[in-house]
Amino acid sequence: MVEVVVRTGKGFFPLGSDIMEMAQTKVHRKKRQVAILIIWMLLWEAGSEPIQYSVLEESESGTFVANLTKDLGLRKGEMAARGAQVVFKGNRQCLQLDPQTYDLLLNEKLDREELCGSTEPCVLPFQVLLENPLQFFQATLRVRDINDHAPEFPAREMLLKISEITTPGKLFPLKMAQDLDAGSNSLQSYTISSNPHFHVLTRNRSDGRKFPELVLDKALDREEQPELRLTLTALDGGSPPRSGTVEIQILVLDINDNAPEFAQELYETQIPENSTLGSLIITVSARDLDAGPFGEVSYALFQVDDVNQPFEIHAITGEIRLRKTLDFEEFQSYHVDIEATDGGGLSGKCSLVIKVLDVNDNTPQLTMSSFTSAIPENLPEIIVAVFSVSDADSGQNQQVICSIDDNLPFLLRPSVENFYTLVTNGALDRESQAEYNITITVSDLGTPRLKTQHNITVTVSDVNDNAPAFSQTTYTLRVRENNSPALHIGTVSATDRDAGANAQVTYSLLPPRDPHLPLASLVSINADNGQLFALRSLDYEALQAFEVRVGAADRGSPALSSQALVRVLVLDDNDNAPFVLYPLQNGSAPCTELVPRAAEAGYLVTKVVAVDGDSGQNAWLSFQLLKATEPGLFGVWAHNGEVRTARLLSERDAVRHRLLVLVKDNGEPPLSASVTLHVLLVDGFSQPYLPLPDVAAAEARADPLTVYLVIALASVSSLFLCSALAFVAVRLCRRSGAASGGGCAVPEGHFPGHLVDVSGAGTLSQSYQYEVCLAGGTGTSEFKFLKPIIPNFVGEGAGRATEENSNFRDHFGFS
Repeated sequence: MVEVVVRTGKGFFPLGSDIMEMAQTKVHRKKRQVAILIIWMLLWEAGSEPIQYSVLEESESGTFVANLTKDLGLRKGEMAARGAQVVFKGNRQCLQLDPQTYDLLLNEKLDREELCGSTEPCVLPFQVLLENPLQFFQATLRVRDINDHAPEFPAREMLLKISEITTPGKLFPLKMAQDLDAGSNSLQSYTISSNPHFHVLTRNRSDGRKFPELVLDKALDREEQPELRLTLTALDGGSPPRSGTVEIQILVLDINDNAPEFAQELYETQIPENSTLGSLIITVSARDLDAGPFGEVSYALFQVDDVNQPFEIHAITGEIRLRKTLDFEEFQSYHVDIEATDGGGLSGKCSLVIKVLDVNDNTPQLTMSSFTSAIPENLPEIIVAVFSVSDADSGQNQQVICSIDDNLPFLLRPSVENFYTLVTNGALDRESQAEYNITITVSDLGTPRLKTQHNITVTVSDVNDNAPAFSQTTYTLRVRENNSPALHIGTVSATDRDAGANAQVTYSLLPPRDPHLPLASLVSINADNGQLFALRSLDYEALQAFEVRVGAADRGSPALSSQALVRVLVLDDNDNAPFVLYPLQNGSAPCTELVPRAAEAGYLVTKVVAVDGDSGQNAWLSFQLLKATEPGLFGVWAHNGEVRTARLLSERDAVRHRLLVLVKDNGEPPLSASVTLHVLLVDGFSQPYLPLPDVAAAEARADPLTVYLVIALASVSSLFLCSALAFVAVRLCRRSGAASGGGCAVPEGHFPGHLVDVSGAGTLSQSYQYEVCLAGGTGTSEFKFLKPIIPNFVGEGAGRATEENSNFRDHFGFS
């Protein structure tokens, strides 16, 4: 059971005592730091009531925030000894500790609007972390707002159009200003420059923002003041307050309270009778004090006495022109009344007296009775115009003829008396030609012939008789996988030969042919311009291609439509690294391949098997031997991953080999994976499994007690062996002395061979055997030895004893 006590602002939490012990042991300092980090991460959100600090935004870096030593109740120097740290979530470190005093200081200038936006209050949580023992404190830093932003309007000028008949009390909402500050420093009110007509109200929206409304106090009079310019001011609540302004231009719209007035009540002029048609006789002018449509004046001839009135007036300019040849003999003067009418129906009048100067000349005249400037397509024999022709002369000079160009699809048909009708010669196609300029020529039969021409423009109005047509029946779009959402992947385009609303094309996605295709989550289309967007990131491994049917419909009545097929191909990106299937690398004991030492060059050791989730060249894998214990002994085939011996093996080659194989794809950039192989050289596959050298060495290093025990047992065994040999030698000497009555002599008897036998290989007989059993994995050792068998010497012949003793001495090196 591991227990550590971590103290927060309110108390202690048991977390395991072993970590405390590690904290006090310098040998295990790294393990202690890792454990502290893990515990701190688990307790990030735990703890007590946080300590609260505050600071004004835009304060300079290094500004004093708090005395942490005092606030945390620590002794002087304790924070330094325990490695105090200030930790914020994320990468931004807003506070720092003074390296000398460990006071809490600002690490950088803080902008409240950047950190929290419109959120108020702006609170940043952080932790103070202490070590040895592990202890942390929850704290918060509140960034208080200062009035560092002024209100700003979205535009420099606003335009309002208000009719002069608007009644007082009318409200006109205005665009509001924006202030990035919060609280009392945010926008508080609006004011308007002093004027007799308006005042401004400050209104509150549901989200707390304030907007202005302009209120009409006094009725407007355009004739008195056609335009007003006011200044709207937005004020915040700072000290001192900041403000922003915008200019409001108010255009007063007129009502029709003035009638047109001519500059003169009576105009007089004269004209020769042979003046050409269309000659300007005089220009009259009327003025209207109103504005807009009410101030627009149109002119007309009033109380025309004769249908053959020879004059005409331009409705806009007031120009009076000759529209018929004058005949002095018939009329010597003309009295014409002219009316000027404004857009509201009020009118003014004046008189014009025209004196005709005698000249003997008359030309034909064309009078248009009706005219249709726009005619529908696809309909035959449409009447375009009805007009009449005349000539003031008499006899043959009075006879006239009319004509138009032969290459136009129109016909002139004579009607009763001098009237003509202009009709279409068959159905017209607007898409072939949308406009025709027609010249009607009127000539008399006099000598010399006189003629006049009349030009009209006829437009062919559209009928929805053409469906939208795609530029291609099939589109192929390519998008690389792992794209960002809302990526524009292509555009389809359809055009409609019609005009106006009949030519406005709307795009849409038609239901897919595959009901299982989640088209709504894959792509979308802009209905106005046909741009296609990928709604989410595409994965080539999940979806290589799909088809989308796009429809295009016009807005005519009835609507016509067409469709095109869009094939979207997802291009593979090298986003999958090779994955090694064999040998497995699961973090357990490494896989070891056994290779007989008798293997020849090219012997197949193993085969590295890997796959890549990509396709094409991104999935082409190549294998490479990065590192080997003995370079040149093994090789890896680049294309199939086979690991083979590069040469014959020899007894000098190491037993264990470690091979690092790199598997790399052919993408750009290439991705790779590596696998480690362990190869063990054996003298045949019947040889028992040998422990890995580095594992045995690690075990020896991990348990030195086993090494010491082996050394001790070897020393004891050597000492015991020497004692046994000495004991045997002494007994032999005594027996030899007793037989000869002197010192130590070799007995003549035979030394029993079953007691001591020293072979040429340097091993004792079974009478002196030691059994040593070392279990490296358990940390225990066992030492066993068999007690020596005490020889039982019997009296035998001296020669035999001498021979046996000689053999024993020779084997053990006695002289």
